[in-house]
Amino acid sequence: MRIAIHQPDYIPYLGYFYKISKADLFVYLDDVQFSNDNMHHRNYIKTPQGKKRLTIPLKYHFKDSINQVRTRDELNWREKHLNLLAVNYQKSPHFQEIFPLVRELLLTDYYDLADMNMTINRFILSGFGIRTPIVKASELNITTKKEERILDICSRLGADEYYSGLGAAGYQSRENFEKRGIRLTYTDYSPFPYPQLWDGFEYNLSVLDYLFNCGFDWTRVLMNVEEGEDL
Repeated sequence: MRIAIHQPDYIPYLGYFYKISKADLFVYLDDVQFSNDNMHHRNYIKTPQGKKRLTIPLKYHFKDSINQVRTRDELNWREKHLNLLAVNYQKSPHFQEIFPLVRELLLTDYYDLADMNMTINRFILSGFGIRTPIVKASELNITTKKEERILDICSRLGADEYYSGLGAAGYQSRENFEKRGIRLTYTDYSPFPYPQLWDGFEYNLSVLDYLFNCGFDWTRVLMNVEEGEDL
């Protein structure tokens, strides 16, 4: 069984969903320490001036896990994000289809940041037709850290293959996985151009940029990544 693992990120890029689609089981690392340097609470959209970052204001303490972090809803960040999406994507081909769905998701009350991100991402997965089963690391009661924790999760869930993102290639040990009888492989996802508003193409934006411009067209993603076609 091929397992992929990742933290629950905020409206992540297409490669995040591609990795989930290629796994037999996906695990959300919802109970690892929140990092202000990662994409747990922010992502990028495209504007006429180029990339713009959407950031969620948070309430948390040092060493809090992602599922302990709360969003500061009293600062009206939801309305601000929705307004930025409306202003910048109202002329996109799929705005009328996608924006009401995003609006409903963002205006829903959530218990914590992880819960919100997982709910939004599950909805997007469903729209793409991706049916990969998902579990949360917090439900597994595994207390080891870093690579050992990944190995323990894989062993607990009966994985014989760990499907990793390319960003981890620099610090993962193939030998450690092999000792556990687990094959370490890496995603073949590569960013590709698709129709966007305004001149030039911005890579690795939030999946929302793709949805507003292309809708829930998962076939386009597969053809570009797996067949290398430029549509």
